[in-house]
Amino acid sequence: MPFPKELPFEDVLSSIADGLFTVDTDWNITYFNEAAERITGIPAEEAMGQKCRDVFHSSLCDGSCALKECIDCGGVISGKSIFIVRPDGERVPVSISAAPLRNARGEVVGGVETFRDLTELHLMRRKVEDLYSVEDIVGRSEALGKIFRILPQVSRSEATVLLLGESGTGKELFARAVHNLSDRRKGPFVAVNCGALPDTLLESELFGYKAGAFTDAKADKPGRFELARGGTIFLDEIGDLPAKLQVKLLRVLQERVYEPLGGVSPVRTDVRVVAATNRNLEALVADGDFRQDLYYRLNVVTLRLPPLRERPEDIPLLTDHFIREYNALQGKCVEGVSEDVMALLLRHGFPGNVRELENILEFAFILCGSGFIQLEHLPDSIRPLEASGYPLGMVGTLEEIKCRAVHEALERNNGKKMATCRELDISKDTLRRMLQRCGEEPAKPGE
Repeated sequence: MPFPKELPFEDVLSSIADGLFTVDTDWNITYFNEAAERITGIPAEEAMGQKCRDVFHSSLCDGSCALKECIDCGGVISGKSIFIVRPDGERVPVSISAAPLRNARGEVVGGVETFRDLTELHLMRRKVEDLYSVEDIVGRSEALGKIFRILPQVSRSEATVLLLGESGTGKELFARAVHNLSDRRKGPFVAVNCGALPDTLLESELFGYKAGAFTDAKADKPGRFELARGGTIFLDEIGDLPAKLQVKLLRVLQERVYEPLGGVSPVRTDVRVVAATNRNLEALVADGDFRQDLYYRLNVVTLRLPPLRERPEDIPLLTDHFIREYNALQGKCVEGVSEDVMALLLRHGFPGNVRELENILEFAFILCGSGFIQLEHLPDSIRPLEASGYPLGMVGTLEEIKCRAVHEALERNNGKKMATCRELDISKDTLRRMLQRCGEEPAKPGE
């Protein structure tokens, strides 16, 4: 329903920086302010009277219309990230808020939506990622900053490096960075998972064997130390190295020689060693499961990689980084994640660290073809409990669980009902009925 010309309210709406438009119940545009013209590239006179989907071509026009949801449910949507397509084909990321329009009798006569251009924000994020990255490692946290500052000097030395960190913190990425920033970068980088192979096979993999060393050894086979000659060998899960091989590795680090399986003379090696583990090597040494002298040989330079839960400020950068990678690999045009998805990611504990975040986004790419990744695109393992507000360990009937969820959501939002509705993704009428059933609010006459 268009605004009366005699009211100055229309002039106010024209002056705001956010785009704003209204529609009637048939989705025809009835108002289009100047900011909406600027962001969409469509003059108001062309937009007026058209269906909103024919003007915006947004990522929600395929059946997830925010305005339709507001009009149908009577609620409000705030801060949802989508993209619109301008007439020249340019995709513009925007953040939208929507609400139903009512007449004096309270009847819904249409809807209003505002949208904010996020293009500069996205460009700024890309510049920030370029600023806060080393090789393929992305982060702006102080914990990573300390490592970034010393990584070039560490890499240029020949010192053995020990990477300590939980599973999924990117230990191999750091090992590759050490190699790529070193004078050995033109040589090979060879990675070995010491915990993935049986003891007998691991020895031959590391040091190779001579023909006749065992029944099937028909010819000499070089080991990983030989293959890494002139470069870097990365020994992952070094804490799982068996005692016999700990002795052999110690000799390599001390004397730079080793003997292949079945060999009778030592072989000199020219390799930089980078080792990594998610185990507590000091505790293993104390328990007698890891040689103390080997620990000291490995522990020349130690880099402790912080878990993702200790550096949440890196989550937006990592998210943008992975999205660009998957767009390039899969030929998609996913613009990013919605604001509610980012809020969910920032609240998540990430026991699997960066690898878990990468897996979550890889799954989301399966369901999200374009536009912004929404909550419904995320795997159930992160979405249901986090997004619904239902705490873990709740017991009781379904009605009791609902009542506790609503009560706790109200507490988190300081009693603000509209904020509670947005968190629980329900309309205000649904919230009112739930509060009545839970005894938190008196029923209206006739209900």
